[in-house]
Amino acid sequence: MLIAHVLRDKGGVVYTVRADATLEEAARVLNEKKVGALVVIAEDGGISGVFSERDIVREIAKNGVKCLNESVSAVMTRDVITAGPSETVDEGLGRMTDRRIRHLPVLDGGRLIGVISIGDLVKHRIAAVEAEAAAMQAYIATH
Repeated sequence: MLIAHVLRDKGGVVYTVRADATLEEAARVLNEKKVGALVVIAEDGGISGVFSERDIVREIAKNGVKCLNESVSAVMTRDVITAGPSETVDEGLGRMTDRRIRHLPVLDGGRLIGVISIGDLVKHRIAAVEAEAAAMQAYIATH
């Protein structure tokens, strides 16, 4: 299964945040949208980073709640790992596991078309395994 199929099923909604937003503002968006990460958009419309729940937790652990007035740009992940729509779910899972990340922005020709989480990919992988098992059971039952 391709990442494009995952995006088609979940929808291509991308939640973003400005680099100059405070951690408190970004935390509110994460909570309101019930997501674990936001894409940080640069002034030119490109991706300047990814901001996740982990970023907030690390910063609070280091500096306490006073850090909630800091800007997203101070703590976001700048080395953004991305995926393409023609990559497989297994390739996406492998990249996430190797890099120890939970969210991948999906780019098509340099254009942001969605964000997938490790949960999205695991859900689709489980569905594929269950479909294979059902097909095997049906085959065995008829032979």
